[in-house]
Amino acid sequence: MNVTLRQLEVFRSVALTRNFSRSGQLIGLTQPAVSRCITELEGQLGLKLLNRTTREVELTEAGRKLAARLERVLEELDNTLLDVQGMATERRGRVRVASSPTLSANLMPECIALCRRQWPGLQLTLLDRIQHDVLDSVRSGEVDFGVVIDPGEREDLHCEPILSEPFCLVCPPGHALAQQAQVHWRDLAGESLVLLDHASGSRRLIDRALEAQGVVAENAQDVGHPTTIFRMVEAGLGLSVVPDLALPPEGLNGLAVRPLLPRVDRDIMLVHRRNRALSPLAQAAWELIRDVARQRQADTGG
Repeated sequence: MNVTLRQLEVFRSVALTRNFSRSGQLIGLTQPAVSRCITELEGQLGLKLLNRTTREVELTEAGRKLAARLERVLEELDNTLLDVQGMATERRGRVRVASSPTLSANLMPECIALCRRQWPGLQLTLLDRIQHDVLDSVRSGEVDFGVVIDPGEREDLHCEPILSEPFCLVCPPGHALAQQAQVHWRDLAGESLVLLDHASGSRRLIDRALEAQGVVAENAQDVGHPTTIFRMVEAGLGLSVVPDLALPPEGLNGLAVRPLLPRVDRDIMLVHRRNRALSPLAQAAWELIRDVARQRQADTGG
């Protein structure tokens, strides 16, 4: 059965006015269009709903039964649509977002706090996962969207860049490279490096930069979290290359941080499944995170 909402609205109007021309004026259709809608509805139902003469329109028994229930059904539908439409302005509900560890620690807390202040009824739920798992959760629909480092392959994803940040060197303050204001990637040749492991979205970019600069260095340790890297560098196990956002806001006591030249950036992106529109709530959360990230970029002069 392929009954349309327009057919039902036309029938409701005719049932109330008992006049095709008057119904057409009320709902913005011509008299022939009204007649056609009624005929199509009767064809879909397999029942005659109206007895029509040149002088009057009378409801059949089936027409009276449909008219009696239709008003309540259409009113309930109108209320439901208004409720759903109101989600865009009321900001009530839950949005699930996945992000990789450095972003979860150093970008998302500010976004969640701002969301709570601006829209108390919107619950922003964070799933803190490695990049690969973040992308899987986006593709599977487990979350509304993700915050990731540029994933490279993204044919099935809609991506919006929100922030670019450079990589920097972290080393003990007594190391020779700490005495330089800026460090070249080539200066890392022969050094022992403690790096984020390959589950991180950043490792691919770090390896590419080292290769582009012709740097051959010892891979001392691969670890999953920047905090572990900092402790290992403090222990003298090597130097490290980390994204700027991995640095804690209060800085690194006991370690030196130096910019690396030429500057190599990683792009932070919001991602959701391509051809799958975000809900109004998820769109609001998406825009909030984007605005926080871009303001941070502007504040740091990036």
